[in-house]
Amino acid sequence: MQRILLGRILLAAALAFALAVHAQDFPTKPIRVIVPYPPGGGVDFMARIVGEKLREKWGQPAIVENRVGGGGNIGTEYVAKASPDGHTLLFVAPGPMVINKSLYGKLPFDPDTMVPVSVVATVTNVLAVNPKLAADSVKQLIAFAKANPGRLNYATQAIGSVAHLTGELLQSMAGVKMVHVPYKGAAPAIADLLGGQVDMAFLELSVVLPHVRAGKLRALAVGDEKRHPSLPDIPAMTEVVPGLVFVTWYGFVAPPETPSAIAHKLSAAIVEAVKRPEVAQQIRDRNAEVAGSTPEEMALLMKGERERYGKVIRATGMTAQ
Repeated sequence: MQRILLGRILLAAALAFALAVHAQDFPTKPIRVIVPYPPGGGVDFMARIVGEKLREKWGQPAIVENRVGGGGNIGTEYVAKASPDGHTLLFVAPGPMVINKSLYGKLPFDPDTMVPVSVVATVTNVLAVNPKLAADSVKQLIAFAKANPGRLNYATQAIGSVAHLTGELLQSMAGVKMVHVPYKGAAPAIADLLGGQVDMAFLELSVVLPHVRAGKLRALAVGDEKRHPSLPDIPAMTEVVPGLVFVTWYGFVAPPETPSAIAHKLSAAIVEAVKRPEVAQQIRDRNAEVAGSTPEEMALLMKGERERYGKVIRATGMTAQ
């Protein structure tokens, strides 16, 4: 029995040593960064600027590929089935990692088994209304909604999006009833918000800000826990509805069973990249905030959001269409 135990200990030690040596050699070939969204957007942009810094650091190309479709599921499935050697990564927003497992009846991968690497940036969302709406604050909006159940509607980019779940959370926490109007993307949603066909929307700051500054939309709250420097006079939603935070994050994850040593080596390089002044400024120019997290910090974030959004999806019976 002692020989068996000793053998297992020696085997575990040998394996740990081999993984450590492998991590020291990493990367040994080009790194492929899969973005499950169309090229040209904020997610794609951030993946490319971080990928370029990884190339500079390690001398290996970081090739960004866009594999679009299925609410991010197609690209995520591809990475989930890739070799767990750190050379194929996913750069992703919350949907595939913390929402889709509850939203879709069945997925060809388990997002819970993906290995967190690092959160690169966070983007606050804004509750914006058409100026014709008789509400200059969240308190007035809630009061109007309570007095007129089902009269207000809100636009979102898609069923099951962060914006949709935020709308459901607001209704639950404030005790109001509103009508959800889903669109296929942010562009048609904001077009109808500007035109007055819908009353309000939860949209990323970068999309809303130009219209707010032009007086075409009215911002009532930002989704971070504190006020945003781009809209210093607009309250954080938590000032009115404590606990209601609606922030989008972007980050890297690796295939299941990727060794911890490799995940940490990747994380350290990514944090180093996003903290560089020129990269940080490019991220801020997109109205995003630099994050840069450890794998453990990212895992904790995803766990909390998975539980929070899953609860909303189950309570409403929401499903992807």
